[in-house]
Amino acid sequence: MNFRTNIQLKKEENQIDYASKLLLIGSCFSENISKKLAYFKFDLTSNPFGILFNPKAIETLIEHSLNEKVYSEKDVFLLNERWHCFDAHSDLSAINKNELISNLNYAIKSTNKRIKESTHIIITLGTSWVYRFIETDAIVGNCHKVPQKKFARELLSVVEISASLKNICLKISKVNPTATVIFTVSPVRHIKDGFVENSRSKAHLLTAIHKTMEVIPPSRVRILYFPSFEIMMDDLRDYRFYNSDMLHPNETAINYIWKQFQQVWINEKTASIMKGIDAIQKGLAHKPFNSNSEQHQIFLMDLQKKITSLKSNLSIEF
Repeated sequence: MNFRTNIQLKKEENQIDYASKLLLIGSCFSENISKKLAYFKFDLTSNPFGILFNPKAIETLIEHSLNEKVYSEKDVFLLNERWHCFDAHSDLSAINKNELISNLNYAIKSTNKRIKESTHIIITLGTSWVYRFIETDAIVGNCHKVPQKKFARELLSVVEISASLKNICLKISKVNPTATVIFTVSPVRHIKDGFVENSRSKAHLLTAIHKTMEVIPPSRVRILYFPSFEIMMDDLRDYRFYNSDMLHPNETAINYIWKQFQQVWINEKTASIMKGIDAIQKGLAHKPFNSNSEQHQIFLMDLQKKITSLKSNLSIEF
């Protein structure tokens, strides 16, 4: 008997190889895929404004980047001895106000450049629930532990999310019409919202993505969907594939979903390069019993030869 509902995936066209330029934006699950791609030394930029969970926050980042917004003192605030920006994750927060503003503006410029040159833009949506800062009536990317009474909590409708995603895709297509946009929904469960509320949230995201794919003309930008959510919920479908919090996929699940992503999106011709990079990465991580031994020195020389050989063919740094 077969005790699993294995999802059959087919290879996509315009796959990712070592000439590709990637931009990944979105929830913490995009970080997991980014780490895998970074390990194998693909050319990528990941979450320049830190983790963003909701579609409106991602739309804000895309719009501000393409409009080359200049952040200033009015866009940041001080709380608990650190400076924050509602558009960005707390990873960008800083003790120094000018440092934060500088980092925000650098991220805007680098994201503008990366959107224009990316071959693949991967957007992972985490939740339909958003927090609107009452004082400005703006939906935030991160609350930064500002008292909850200062926000209005809302569930974005399918229509609102679809409009946001459509705007993202059309803006990308104006500056980079050859880009492939890959949407995915994070399998991480947002149980703090409530069990039913989490299900509603994910359903809104899934429906909105496919609605957007139906209305954007193929001539504008190529939009596709990768079923990371379905792989976790319908294929793995077992708590042994979760971390101890029972909410986040564990390393086994992440590796499995990565293999599925690799099967669909990574060009087979890169396999030998990836194998070589994997060997180098494992060699670099190796901790010898005696770092001064002759055997270890030979090992290091062999490892350096492998690195030099790869660098001669690809622009890769270790």
